[in-house]
Amino acid sequence: MVCDPDPDMSDTVTRPPLDSPASAYPRDWIANHLEEERRASALLGEIREVVFGAQDGLVSTLAVVATVAGASGQTFPVVVAGVASALAGVFSMAAGEYISSKSQREIFDAQIHEERHEVEERAGEAEAEVAYMFEEEGLDKEEATRIAGMMARHPEVLLRTMVTRELGIQVEDQGGSVLRGALFMGTAFGLGALVPVVPFLILPVAMALPAAAVATGVVLFGIGVVKSRWTHRSALSSGLEVLALAAVAGIAGYLFGTVLPQLLGVAGISA
Repeated sequence: MVCDPDPDMSDTVTRPPLDSPASAYPRDWIANHLEEERRASALLGEIREVVFGAQDGLVSTLAVVATVAGASGQTFPVVVAGVASALAGVFSMAAGEYISSKSQREIFDAQIHEERHEVEERAGEAEAEVAYMFEEEGLDKEEATRIAGMMARHPEVLLRTMVTRELGIQVEDQGGSVLRGALFMGTAFGLGALVPVVPFLILPVAMALPAAAVATGVVLFGIGVVKSRWTHRSALSSGLEVLALAAVAGIAGYLFGTVLPQLLGVAGISA
């Protein structure tokens, strides 16, 4: 659960002391607090898309430019390969995010429809399932049966409980627009892909390659540090983890670009 570190920062009603009983919490404060948590949850989904897109753009494009730079030693093929990889990645990542998210929602909608049919047509079965799930979570049989019976008098509440506990999904999705998520993913990939390409536009290849690696590493480390704000991990370890993945991809790409042509008996890309 995402909680506001300052309990009174955005509340229109004063928050009761932390040791207060449930009855002390005003309904207005609860409504506002839940709305804030839901907005924060939706924001985390968008942050995930941005972080994933940027990381992939940085790492995959660095691997491409390192490979071509190692094989050719020339600026033009490196830039062309980097830009082509970036453009392909932008559309591929955006389309992939759109299709996967849309497909997931359609699957969830179909599952919710099946559970709704069960609640409407086989109410006793649905009530028994909910009671059993409450028992699995630690309630005794009598309490579980009583609570499930109360929910059964409100079919929509019973439905929400079933799909949340049985399927792990929500009746109403709070994750934002599928198209917006795809745009975030594609844009983040494109911006990330620019970082390892730009040094080759302003520096000779011999200098541009280490500059691209350093610039990419700094940005990746920064992404890891920023990500730690929401994951509650150490900023240093989060940054180093992301940086290590980039290093492996970049070094592997460079080695394949320099060693593989020699093993194949070719000199790489020539003018």
